[in-house]
Amino acid sequence: MREGAHPGRIAAYPAQELPREAAENASGHPTATPGRTPGRGSGRRTDAGRAPGDSRKSTTREPIIQEAEQPEPEATRRTASGTESSRANRGWWDRNADEYQSDHGAFLGDGRFVWGPEGLDEADARLLGPAGALEGRDVLEIGAGAAQCARWLAEQGARPVALDLSHRQLQHALRIGADGIAMVEADAGALPFRDGSFDLACSAYGALPFVADPVRVLREVRRVLRPGGRFVFSVTHPIRWAFPDEPGPEGLSVAASYFDRTPYVEQGEDGEAVYVEHHRTVGDRVRDVVAGGFRLVDLVEPEWPLWNREEWGGWSPLRGQLIPGTAIFVCERHE
Repeated sequence: MREGAHPGRIAAYPAQELPREAAENASGHPTATPGRTPGRGSGRRTDAGRAPGDSRKSTTREPIIQEAEQPEPEATRRTASGTESSRANRGWWDRNADEYQSDHGAFLGDGRFVWGPEGLDEADARLLGPAGALEGRDVLEIGAGAAQCARWLAEQGARPVALDLSHRQLQHALRIGADGIAMVEADAGALPFRDGSFDLACSAYGALPFVADPVRVLREVRRVLRPGGRFVFSVTHPIRWAFPDEPGPEGLSVAASYFDRTPYVEQGEDGEAVYVEHHRTVGDRVRDVVAGGFRLVDLVEPEWPLWNREEWGGWSPLRGQLIPGTAIFVCERHE
């Protein structure tokens, strides 16, 4: 790890300081604002419902300054380069992090590790390893946002590093508390760590849905993992791209080709992208994992639990009981 990645402090390695090729091909973002339904951007909502009786509380109560309202962008499908994707998504999260944390921080909790809107919790799923296996392990979280997952990892005795492209999201991580967590502002496609720095890596809706070249990110993750290291990441289930991003009956009819890989783009009046999300089929994701130097151990498609009655953007009990909303890839590094 580079000098400067210390708990309670953001070590910044922004994209403009990275090699040009890396800056043009990667970004590292977590989830986005539930309830905002800009067409395809369904991979952006991870604040899933909490089971009744869950006693975990949030201490996120500080007032948050909101920016002036921005004009609604145009939603379209068009090509978007790695440079445009990275720049747009960094700006989107820096502008929208306050609203997201204000609206949903209390629901997410300060130290819960949830894989997607269905509410699958790592405390139950144990995709990173069995109970007790995290203690003393070096873990990288990519697209960490306010570091809720990293905070949970620290509580399990791990040594987490929370990485995100958005400076504002990491400021929220500091606001909530960063005891035992190192925070790094950097691009997921050019990780600022030495080879073999981590035992495990994870990403809950972070980075992979937002980059033009996911294989670059996977190869970087493999590089910083030790031999046999595990990488678990969740994304919007690819089948969702064929359906409207609506939680009700209107979201149950196929409206687009599943095989259309054209990125989803929100753009301003000047035509510049302000948000970009990239679609990959299930087969694409599997091939990306292999090309990145990993072995696919498991592919988890969480079912919608009966206790979860929440609607988040295009996710809902109605849709969740019929089609999958999240895909979780459990991967291990080849020797």
